[in-house]
Amino acid sequence: MEYNHKALEKKWQRFWADQHTFRSADSQDKPKYYVLDMFPYPSGAGLHVGHPLGYIASDIFSRYKRSKGFNVLHPMGYDSFGLPAEQYAIQTGQHPAITTEANINRYREQMDNIGFSYDWSREIRTSEPDYYKWTQWIFMQLFNSWYNNELDKAVSIDTLVEHFENVGSKGINAVCDEDILEFTADEWKGFDEEKQQRELLKYRIAYLRESTVNWCAALGTVLANDEVINGVSERGGYPVEQKKMMQWSMRITAYADRLLRGLDTIDWPEPLVEMQRNWIGKSVGASVRFPLPQLDNYIEVFTTRVDTIFGVSFVVLAPEHELVAALTTPDQESEVKAYIDKTNKKSELDRMADTKTVSGAFTGSYAKHPITGQDVQIWIADYVLASYGTGAVMAVPSGDQRDYVFAKHFNLPVIPISDTQQIEEEADPNKNGRYINSDFINGMNYQEAVPALISKLEELKLGKAKINFRMRDAIFGRQRYWGEPVPVYFKNGLPYLIKEEELPLLLPEVDKYLPTETGEPPLGRAEDWKYEDQYEYELSTMPGWAGSSWYWFRYMDPQNADAFASKEAVAYWKAVDLYIGGSEHATGHLLYSRFWNKFLKDIGYHNEEEPFKKLINQGMIQGRSNFVYRILDEEGRGTNQFVSYGLKEQYKTIALHVDVNIVVNDILNLEKFRQFRPDFADAEFILENGKYHCGAEVEKMSKSKFNVVNPDDIIDTYGADTLRLYEMFLGPLEQAKPWNTNGIEGVYKFLKKVWRLFHDTEGNFHVSDETPVKAEYKALHKIIRKVEDDIERFSFNTSVSAFMICVNELTELKCNKRAILEQLIVVLQPYAPHIAEELWSLSGHEAGSISYAPYPVFNPEYLVESEFAYPVSVNGKMKLNLPLALDLEAKAVEEIVLANADVQKYLDGKPVKKVIFVKGKIINIVV
Repeated sequence: MEYNHKALEKKWQRFWADQHTFRSADSQDKPKYYVLDMFPYPSGAGLHVGHPLGYIASDIFSRYKRSKGFNVLHPMGYDSFGLPAEQYAIQTGQHPAITTEANINRYREQMDNIGFSYDWSREIRTSEPDYYKWTQWIFMQLFNSWYNNELDKAVSIDTLVEHFENVGSKGINAVCDEDILEFTADEWKGFDEEKQQRELLKYRIAYLRESTVNWCAALGTVLANDEVINGVSERGGYPVEQKKMMQWSMRITAYADRLLRGLDTIDWPEPLVEMQRNWIGKSVGASVRFPLPQLDNYIEVFTTRVDTIFGVSFVVLAPEHELVAALTTPDQESEVKAYIDKTNKKSELDRMADTKTVSGAFTGSYAKHPITGQDVQIWIADYVLASYGTGAVMAVPSGDQRDYVFAKHFNLPVIPISDTQQIEEEADPNKNGRYINSDFINGMNYQEAVPALISKLEELKLGKAKINFRMRDAIFGRQRYWGEPVPVYFKNGLPYLIKEEELPLLLPEVDKYLPTETGEPPLGRAEDWKYEDQYEYELSTMPGWAGSSWYWFRYMDPQNADAFASKEAVAYWKAVDLYIGGSEHATGHLLYSRFWNKFLKDIGYHNEEEPFKKLINQGMIQGRSNFVYRILDEEGRGTNQFVSYGLKEQYKTIALHVDVNIVVNDILNLEKFRQFRPDFADAEFILENGKYHCGAEVEKMSKSKFNVVNPDDIIDTYGADTLRLYEMFLGPLEQAKPWNTNGIEGVYKFLKKVWRLFHDTEGNFHVSDETPVKAEYKALHKIIRKVEDDIERFSFNTSVSAFMICVNELTELKCNKRAILEQLIVVLQPYAPHIAEELWSLSGHEAGSISYAPYPVFNPEYLVESEFAYPVSVNGKMKLNLPLALDLEAKAVEEIVLANADVQKYLDGKPVKKVIFVKGKIINIVV
């Protein structure tokens, strides 16, 4: 019986599905282990061979943990709301749900073909109402909560109302908006409902306010920063502008310190941890107010170098700053407007990245220096962001490189601040220098000047010490159709929650998936869609990250209709033990997930501060592109002739990508190439030794480069077990590596060798119950230890090499011993589960699955050497190897060696002067 991967893989995939082999129980009989893959978005293109890399690794680890006696939760689902399905709906009129369902079915088929051990009974989809009901419910809890700094946690908004009713605003230490009111309890009670609700909105963790956003008119929606590249949308390349809109936001900044502290408690890749630290960006400094007597107002800035305040020569506002219009004088109005229009065409990322361009506009107005009272010019410039800090900076050209370049460009003063070298040669002022430009801190050093200045600013009521974070509150809304409806209606312009029993708030039907003619989001097209037939619903939907910010909880208890997960299930599974996914989610999904996890802990639904204990970022599998070389005529036009790679230097050519699926070992299939494109139907070839050799290059896998390899094709030719082993064999999990189908044949041959260990030369299954010899035990226990060590270190590629060595050793030993081979396939099954299941069944284990067979126990005694093949030399010249027991002493060794007939032959009757013996190394006879 030959190894038939097609038949046996389908057989065992059906068996696992029918028997629910990988269904997890909420049981405490075994220790639990929770393995999770990052939520995939199901695209119409399906999986290519780069996508399953992380899934294969997590599946190997899950199968290994089952064999080690753990109750493993290894689920899968789909992040099924999103822009691509909606764009397709806009183009075709087809409901996004239909597209999404087709894409999910395609993904599921491909995943099943690879043999993943997912518990499909727990499958979830973020676009299903019974799932997004709980996304909406979590939003409602966020809306009904505020962050109490005294308790360092979120608490119910009712406690805030109670405080206001009892003592007013006095003593509240909250994360909230800047423009909160001060009032007594009686004043609070005297506020009408509208005024009370407006004030509470300034404290809620989910709140509504005017924000500067990336608006894409062509897509009709707000885009996140990472969805905008070089001023255009990532999807479609449409223009994006900065625009102020009323938007839902999440007060993630309330959790900034906890998000930072938590990074010290989790096992994540250091580059990813550092990205989050930088994104959160904690800074210790001071808030400083520059008075504006003409407006009876002030410009507030945050600075980490309050000691440089006497070097301020101008103030810069973000073009979107709320005071720009009021500060712009009539003679500067046209210049300022033109500059703002230009800035609106840039995304925030573009503005942050552009460090070389110097641009700005003078408003025509002046602020007062908070200490000296001198006039300070007010400029606008796009390097200042409205969403960062206060949207304003105090410019110190002698202490900051960018301020210095700006000042020089616009001929603004550069005021020295200390007796140290100035900015022309050193970007950062020397903190040990002595200040020279103010009587107030003259002669002080940095450590003396900072507290003195903060004290002075507090005395003048123009500043205070402050901790600031780079991270901004997260915008929580998209002007799209295909997303979670926000469970909010509006009364007198203020947001109110619908009742919990009215969840889920379902997506209404619309005639088109475009904004209305008056510019409202697509939900504005829904007929008679009002709360209690009179109040307008929120027309924006939730962003793509909403449903993925809590999904690991739902896997714990996916059919629960009364809660997002029962407290018992959450108490048992606790947190994700191993999370595998891409590093591109470092400052998006992973931050939002940690934020929501901490919030749900605060309000009492679980006890884990962090959701993901260990995280691994898998590297990208890159494509290996192939090229053909088209010969050009004298005018540089492409001919119908193609020259093989080794001969191309003899001609003037242009390289063209060719479909890698019609190339084998860089040799082109000529007939399939002629079918590749209609214009190649009559192609002629200049060959090398009768073959057309293609060029090759490693690039990103994409359709445009014709280097996408479909896993279905690999599985059809070589099998899922081969695909799984080969993806691991390509290199370390965390590193990027090129896909090269050329090497896959060797892995396929390895599996055939495994199969032959269990079969005789005629193809009949045959294993022996004989007692193994020591060499067989040694080969087995080497692989037991190696694979266990490798899997625990996530070094899957080295295990594949070790398997090949082990099987070669057992093949040379002609080993067919049951005691060896059965344990070998238990060790192999996480990597190649289909062949392992088949051989396990053929070995007599017909009732169950190898998936729960205990992992073999490593016995170090089998690796202890009891004898050694000593190299025996005569007068220093090596003559032969002689196996001897390692516990023999010198005298016994000498007797055995000199009595050996082969040794005597080399001595040729000469008397032996001495025998040099080094235990475990050499024997040298001197004659």
